[in-house]
Parts: sequence; structure tokens; C-alpha cells
Amino acid sequence: MPRIAEIEGTPNRNALKFILKEPLTWGVTRSYDNAEQAKDDPLAAALFDIDHVTNVFYVDRWITITQDGGADWQDLARTVADPIRAAPAADVQSAATVAAATTAIADLSPEDQQRLDKISVLLDEEIRPYLQNDGGDLHVLGLEGNTLSVHYQGACGTCPSSISGTLRGIENLLRSIEPDIEVIAV
Repeated sequence: MPRIAEIEGTPNRNALKFILKEPLTWGVTRSYDNAEQAKDDPLAAALFDIDHVTNVFYVDRWITITQDGGADWQDLARTVADPIRAAPAADVQSAATVAAATTAIADLSPEDQQRLDKISVLLDEEIRPYLQNDGGDLHVLGLEGNTLSVHYQGACGTCPSSISGTLRGIENLLRSIEPDIEVIAV
């Protein structure tokens, strides 16, 4: 049962990040935008049973809960803490399980896969640490021509700055290796 070590605000006023003493997963990201998506995940399903919860995102030792803006965070944080504390800590997972959860984008040419690999390295080094620090992340959905499609997760999913300023910042950074790239959020 993970104990909560700390609760942090995020740039998204409707999201809180709970930092845990024990991991919920070992490198496997869980992201849900609604109760239907979360039905097979006991922790996320329990959190969506709580009024006002609109997004659940977790990996390793942290979980971000996003609400609809209709609840007081002080009250809601106490309520969501119960299912978080009741969740089982991560068991030791095999490398195969983690690898299966991080599958590559299918149907890319070898050249485009090489481009995507370079883009991913830059995102991993320069972008994701900041997004994760703020209780979110991004998932690359595809690379088609010069268009990179990404999906924001966690606190970033409903943060106004992620759709405008952050997205342009990501695009400008990636243009250092792909001058004609366009980044779109899906």
C-alpha cells in the first residue's frame, strides 16, 4: 500500500500531483480520461467513482489527479487519498512486461523510425522531465511526413499553456534537428 509522501500543485490549477513512498508501477504509464477507459484498472476505477475526478495519470512513484474545477482541492485531496493508499504497490515486473507496454509506432519506414528515435531522445532529455515534474507527460502518437502528433497526459492534458506555449516550445526545440517539423496535440 503506497503511502503519500507529498502533494504538489501543478501549473494546471485543476490537477494535483501525489508523490508516493512506494511505486505503483515500474516504468509503465497509466493514463485515463474517463471511467470507461479505467474500468480494468482498480485504482483508476476507484478514483473515477469520486465526484469531480476527470483524469487519472500515474507512473512509478507519482499519480496526478485532475478534477473538473467544481470541487475544493482540500476536500477532494482527502477523498482521493484513500484509494491511492489502498492500491497495491508495484510488484517486481519483468523487462518483457515493461517492454510490451512501450511498443513502437507501427508502419514507419526505417528512415522515419530513425527520425522518430532522434525526436524521442530529445523529448526524453529536454521536455518530459519538465512535464513530469508538473504532473504530466506526453505520448507520441505518430510521425507522418513532417507532422508529429502528440497526446498530453495527466495535468498537461487540460492545462491551457500545454496547447499553446508548451506545444510551440516543443516544436521550436525539435526544429533544431528537424527544421520543417510541425507538432500537433491530439
